[in-house]
Amino acid sequence: MGAEINPRSFFNDKMTCMWKKIFKWIWRLTLTLSLLGLLGLFLPRLMTGLYAAARTFTVETVPPGRVAIVFGAGLRYDGTPTAILRDRVETAAQLYFDGKVEKLLMSGDNRVVEYNEPESMRRYALGLGVPDEAIVLDYAGRRTYDTCYRAREIFGVNSAILVTQDFHLPRALFLCNQFGLEAVGVKADNFYYRKISRLIWNTRELLATLGAFMDVYVYKPLPVLGNPEPIFAETN
Repeated sequence: MGAEINPRSFFNDKMTCMWKKIFKWIWRLTLTLSLLGLLGLFLPRLMTGLYAAARTFTVETVPPGRVAIVFGAGLRYDGTPTAILRDRVETAAQLYFDGKVEKLLMSGDNRVVEYNEPESMRRYALGLGVPDEAIVLDYAGRRTYDTCYRAREIFGVNSAILVTQDFHLPRALFLCNQFGLEAVGVKADNFYYRKISRLIWNTRELLATLGAFMDVYVYKPLPVLGNPEPIFAETN
């Protein structure tokens, strides 16, 4: 006679096989979702990087314009610009001295009296020799999205040279051009920054760029606005 089949053993084998299939399905699903998540995170950064490549110049090679937009980048405890913000202001000042632009639009955060990025940028630029009449301040440039939006809607800027570091330029160029502001960029990379700092900034840009896409195509938030303050009487 053939060996008898143990019902309990047979049931346990069936259950073990079923659970293996479930775990394999869960693993594949998790892997697929993870890959899609990584793609969703890296793709916007890749797209903006490719978009910015043909629109990024040096101080020497950038076509002349009328306005340079300088993006805020934080203040130190004493209220003076951080190293990367000084780099941006110095680069913008060089554009002015070289006759590449007529005005510097300095945009930053000033939600509280104690924190005034535009004024700090202005003082630093004055110390470099930029005349006060060449400087325009935007006190509500709380983030890149707001700066680009307000440059067009409040200050009447139709074209501009964006001044910021290489890691930030792709997102800035994408946003400003999305708002109908024809922009090219100049890299403010005059100094060597630590590898750990560059790693942190570029990692942050992955999330910030994804957020920029969501803002432009999904949420479409309105920044702080107000009465128009055109930099030039005529369109530029």
